[in-house]
Amino acid sequence: MKPYSLLWATSSVLGASWIAPGAVWTDTDGNKIDAHGGGIEKRGDTFYWVGQAASNETPQMYSSTDLINWTNLGKQASSITGMWRPKIAKPNGSFWLFGQQDRYVLSLKSSELVGGYSQSAKVHIPPNDYSYSDTGMFYDDSTQTYYLLTSADHNTVQVNRINSDGALGDMVSSLTAGAYEAPGIVKADGVYFLIVSGKTGWRANPNKVFWSTSINGPWTGGSDIAPQAENTYGSQNTFELTVAGSQTTTYIYMGDAWDSSGGASSNYVWAPMKIDASAHTVTIDYHSMWKVDVNTGVVSYPTTAKRYEAEHAVLSGRSVVRDCHDCLTKRAVHGVGDSSEVTFHNVTGTGSRQWLSFHYRVSNPEAGEAHIYVNDEPAVNISSLNSRAGYHSSTPVELLLKRGDVNTITFGATGSDGFEVAVDGIELFEDA
Repeated sequence: MKPYSLLWATSSVLGASWIAPGAVWTDTDGNKIDAHGGGIEKRGDTFYWVGQAASNETPQMYSSTDLINWTNLGKQASSITGMWRPKIAKPNGSFWLFGQQDRYVLSLKSSELVGGYSQSAKVHIPPNDYSYSDTGMFYDDSTQTYYLLTSADHNTVQVNRINSDGALGDMVSSLTAGAYEAPGIVKADGVYFLIVSGKTGWRANPNKVFWSTSINGPWTGGSDIAPQAENTYGSQNTFELTVAGSQTTTYIYMGDAWDSSGGASSNYVWAPMKIDASAHTVTIDYHSMWKVDVNTGVVSYPTTAKRYEAEHAVLSGRSVVRDCHDCLTKRAVHGVGDSSEVTFHNVTGTGSRQWLSFHYRVSNPEAGEAHIYVNDEPAVNISSLNSRAGYHSSTPVELLLKRGDVNTITFGATGSDGFEVAVDGIELFEDA
């Protein structure tokens, strides 16, 4: 497919308002967030997110007080490269970053949370000196202990205590139920849930959950955390975040929506999780846009301000209005393809970056690509704005539109023979 530019969508930055799984997320400077395979540590009222920068796998950190607006705090150890999936720990008075480098556990230490990290140790996993791939981190508040989670190269997911001196300590439990990686643990109502991914490279797969009433195991289960066909909504597990609010506790799945090489175009899929400790189940509660109040723990969703129905737009080529059972008005524009487009006029803009959702369905997301033209700007593939494009009926993106009812958006598609798109409409949202 033809690559399209995206220069017009990165300016005029204001505060973000929603978490949109798979969408391109930008920091408070307007740059794409670069913290892959990461984890979060909360200190006071601030969340600190560290992950690997795509360019050279250097630990990069961001901070936020609402889990939506993230400030870039920069590289945490500029001399360190090739460090995968870094996670934060604080087993003592110092701050630590743990991650994988050259199949070893690399630990970095600093007297401050932000910056100044230098190498402390580089070891294989005790007690058997195993090499490994993916790093996870879990803090057990009941014992005030950090645990390093690893997926050993011989298909053992292992849980090791991090000692009070920052050294990697004893193995406390392990899982040998299959070829798994990308481990993370969440604890709810006294039950520990271990979430893992299959080993399928950069391609998403159905992530699984195992459970135990003790961090020492044994681990039981292996159920899916999402419908199998969704392949964990195009993502791979990296961390589980607990937001304990004044009204409720919300558990958040943090996943990476990897591109074909784990590179800079990879995005993030975060979503609330439903946990039933008595039934020993964890399921992702997927929504295309959502947010959590970090003080109350309450999850909310956007309210529609305005909709533009495709059946009322200007059609060209072979596109035609037909019935659509799952559409809001039960009508949609079918047959949108290489020579057919749908043009929406008088779309309301704020003059700043704003969220819109494109409602459409494709015949086969692997066979083609939908794109849009905004006003006089070059075309852009929707998948470059949201990696969930084509895999979900609602695809939120952030765009920069002119202020007022003066914008024109043209929706088109390219693909192989037989690839078609049915367009339902465009949705604008109330300010958060």
